Amino acid sequence: MLTQVAEGVLVHQSELLRNNAVVVQSPAGVLLVDPRLTGGEMTCLANDIRELGRPVVAGFATHPDWDHVLWHADFGAAPRYGTVRCADLMRDLRSKADWRARAAGGLPPEIADEVPLDLFGLITGLPAGTARIPWDGPHVRIIEHPAHAPGHAALLIEERGVLVAGDTLSDVFIPMLDDFTGTNDPVEEYLVGLRLLESVAGGVDAVVPGHGSVGVADQVRARIRQDRAYVHALRDGRVPDDPRIGPSARPGWEWVSDIHEGQARSLAERNGRDTTSG
Repeated sequence: MLTQVAEGVLVHQSELLRNNAVVVQSPAGVLLVDPRLTGGEMTCLANDIRELGRPVVAGFATHPDWDHVLWHADFGAAPRYGTVRCADLMRDLRSKADWRARAAGGLPPEIADEVPLDLFGLITGLPAGTARIPWDGPHVRIIEHPAHAPGHAALLIEERGVLVAGDTLSDVFIPMLDDFTGTNDPVEEYLVGLRLLESVAGGVDAVVPGHGSVGVADQVRARIRQDRAYVHALRDGRVPDDPRIGPSARPGWEWVSDIHEGQARSLAERNGRDTTSG
């Protein structure tokens, strides 16, 4: 079922991970962002879009995580955009002989047999610095930033006051940082991403996270503050005071605490290596 969050902006949420697919309407058709998880869910979404009386004329993947680069034949052959880095990562994966097995290996076992992979990761990279999605519809600004994953981007639907946040600003997931094993600094990268999102928050009336509920009005800035507080606590080696983890975690989402513990352990190990090597 499509739920309207602003004029011409609708959301379709998946059952397992509460992924939000976003539909932006224009007279010519719709822009479809991060469409759902299973074949059944995507067929349902395609049917709902057909009932709007408009075809899918463009798609966008906010980042290269498996659950954001899926597609279904029922959406048609519209161009599917992403940042150039997102597209490059997907192209590199699909160039490997065992790419399908690699992709399937990251799927939740509950839905592994229901996720269609034929069109997985077929993303057209927009040149670095591209400011807007090239489509005949409301201006959709691309805010590329390094938080969470390489090639991540949020989308600001300026005329509607809606921020499509990708995998940030969730009420169910803590900030999930990039891999700690490289030479980059995933903590500082996440903080950079939050600063970029904060820079546009003044014009935002609703934020649609990749997972969880839509935040409206003052919840937009509140979620930025909450994510920043979590990252600061993680960086400083403190236990975060965060309702998404620990005893106050949402029922059924207690496993998010495991994600936090893994991140805290990885960061501590990395800082220990850096200290001894310096």
